[in-house]
Amino acid sequence: MANTKSAIKRIRRISKQTVVNKARKSRYRNALKKMNLLVEGKKKNEALKFLPKLNSELMKVAKTGIIKKQNASRNVSRITKKIASL
Repeated sequence: MANTKSAIKRIRRISKQTVVNKARKSRYRNALKKMNLLVEGKKKNEALKFLPKLNSELMKVAKTGIIKKQNASRNVSRITKKIASL
């Protein structure tokens, strides 16, 4: 267990940040799931409308370091290809 005052403060800060990170990661996963449902349901117009929102969500999460930027780019690329093939 932490003995110093600064270590105790860091534990408090880390626990708060963990909650924030989990919320952000959840939003990103839900956006991906929603897009995959649209693609599987062959709803091309709705998927095209949702694509900028998904891209924005992924880049926000990548910017904050929850996922890597390459991961976000790869997801957007794959989904764009799937939409194009509909």
